[in-house]
Amino acid sequence: MPVTVTPMHLSSLAFRRRRMTPRERYHAITHFEEPDRPWVSGEGTWPETEARWRKEGWDGRPIHQIFPHDPMLGVPVSAGPWPPFEKKILKETPETILYVDHEGILKREFKGDRGWSSMPQFVKFPVETEEDFDRLVGERLAPKLDERFPKDWDARVKGWRDRTAPLMYFPDRWGGFFGPLRNLLGLKNLCRAFYEKPEFVERMMDQRVEVILAILGKLLDETEIDVFAFWEDMGYRTGPLLGPEMFKEFMVPRYRIICEYLRSRNVDLVGVDSDGDVRTLIPLWLKAGLNVIWPLEVRSNMDPRELRREYGRRLVMFGGIDKQALTRGKAEIEAEVDRVWPVVATGGYIAHIDHSMPPDISWENFCHYQRYRAVKAGFDLGPAAKQV
Repeated sequence: MPVTVTPMHLSSLAFRRRRMTPRERYHAITHFEEPDRPWVSGEGTWPETEARWRKEGWDGRPIHQIFPHDPMLGVPVSAGPWPPFEKKILKETPETILYVDHEGILKREFKGDRGWSSMPQFVKFPVETEEDFDRLVGERLAPKLDERFPKDWDARVKGWRDRTAPLMYFPDRWGGFFGPLRNLLGLKNLCRAFYEKPEFVERMMDQRVEVILAILGKLLDETEIDVFAFWEDMGYRTGPLLGPEMFKEFMVPRYRIICEYLRSRNVDLVGVDSDGDVRTLIPLWLKAGLNVIWPLEVRSNMDPRELRREYGRRLVMFGGIDKQALTRGKAEIEAEVDRVWPVVATGGYIAHIDHSMPPDISWENFCHYQRYRAVKAGFDLGPAAKQV
């Protein structure tokens, strides 16, 4: 279905006429300068979502070949257990599977369509004692740079020299301080450790600092990146999983070490990926040197309009479109995009959904969302996007 956008949608946007490369566009937006148009990012999907879409008409082509997206390059260097744990199935029933995943976590999950509708049961985590941690550091968590960097690293570096897309280093679930420790101990044990074993918590966090700095040292000696991002996922619907005072004591000093190092190497965009309501932590992230945040989960009161009013140009934001709106009708999808679009005009904001696409989003609704957002961003959609 064609999407029309009236001139009033773009009337407040001051965009340059000269066509920019994606890298130039990304830097213009994140530094509150004038881009040639808004950034249109790709968005993640669940495997179950892709299975549904295939049944509903998706031919399997990469989404960026159908709808216009700005490319983002990534550095493929893990900061987590290396080598990864071998996935091992320990028990299987007609409904569930019990297995050790690549991070060493013992999980029980439902099979098939029931799997996407529920969280896994976390049965056991790899660290229960300080001795477990010490052993894991020796076996899998030490820097070991020769092993962590891919074998084709030199070729990748050469290919990035004349790149036209931004390059991000995002160490996924191991580039942070709360999130990685939760992977090691589990949430309940970690929260107790802050009170019962604070020195142990600090030791684990310091080990993360060591690994991140070691990787960044080699990385920035051989190439340059446009943005670095921590991963924490330390919020729930009504607040953070760690209070501001404890966050300030344990985490801010360690963020500051990484941020100061990055700035000394000319990396001025430092972000954090955290779900939930983390509004009380934003001032502390800013104090530590971070200046980018996503995905701004709408149902956790992370509204990009309010955050822009509160923090102005101090905070760059990505996300903020309620994924649940995409499960409804086309009018609701358009209204949700329109809700956040005025923030695009203020700069420092890239609008996309506030998480990966879950399986309750139909292919038809997804396509409408992609077309509507692209046209609002000024694209003249090609035949591929118009036909789906």
